Amino acid sequence: MAPAERQNHARELVREADLSQWDALVIISGDGLLFEVVNGLMERDDWEEAIQTPLGILPGGSGNALAASIHHYTGSPPGSSEDLLVSCGFLLCKGLVSRLDLVSVSLASGLRLFSFLSLAWGFVADVDIESEKYRYVGAARFTGHAPGFCSSLFCQKKASADQGAAHTFRNSCNSNNATKASRSEAPPAASGGPADSLLVPLEQPVPSHWTVVKEEDFVLVLAMYQSHLAEDLLAAPGASLEDGVMHLFYVKAGISRAALLRLFLAMEKGVHLAAGCPDLVYVKVLALRLEPLTPKGVITVDGEVVEYGPVQAQVHSGLARLIAG
Repeated sequence: MAPAERQNHARELVREADLSQWDALVIISGDGLLFEVVNGLMERDDWEEAIQTPLGILPGGSGNALAASIHHYTGSPPGSSEDLLVSCGFLLCKGLVSRLDLVSVSLASGLRLFSFLSLAWGFVADVDIESEKYRYVGAARFTGHAPGFCSSLFCQKKASADQGAAHTFRNSCNSNNATKASRSEAPPAASGGPADSLLVPLEQPVPSHWTVVKEEDFVLVLAMYQSHLAEDLLAAPGASLEDGVMHLFYVKAGISRAALLRLFLAMEKGVHLAAGCPDLVYVKVLALRLEPLTPKGVITVDGEVVEYGPVQAQVHSGLARLIAG
């Protein structure tokens, strides 16, 4: 057992560890520590071999979305944090290994990260980070804080409308039936990992065959690759560990506070796609680019804040391995 003593300590440990001594790496924490481990593995010179090390998760953090997703994939009904711990522990004992999609995320600075859960901008990212002060209450901080944040979000927008406070962005996406861009156009990896064959450098226009969403105001943009955004938020009910796509959601500005709250309450049961919300758009994509036009904001990857600005991402199907029954 190797306790993480500070932020990015787990990342440093796995980057330098002799992985031949271990059959698997089991993380006893939340999604944030697994994010560190995944990126530490991908920063190694032998990343192709290192990322094949089976990963396991025992939920012990405030954000346990992957554990909730694994529990959901077994067909089990929604449960408490204790139920998730028992479920994931049982699956670890079984020791069956599945493939896990990873998503490479490229930032304007040239930094390249690997993500297993989500990429968020706007309302979802704001709630996640704003609710950090309530970390001690566990998973309840996500859904418990959303109603209050709905009110403050809309009040702030109204009071600041003349200053352009509403979120605006340009979004481009490559749908799952689009033709791939040539590998020669792909930006180089910052440290390691497979080439992003669908992407071009951020300073270049997206390929002509991509779908481009016109510039307008949006409340949130959320790309999910697992079913759960939090223990009790079934954001992408159709997702699986290795489906090879990102489940992209975005909500246009103009949605009422009541409608947004109803949307998140429906998300607790995974029925938001059937809620008939005209402001919600859902599409499956292989790659995407997000270009925020507002000067300030929050972007998160797997719940961790990253630099704000243009960002693009591509799915790498089954790149990692996960003990998931």
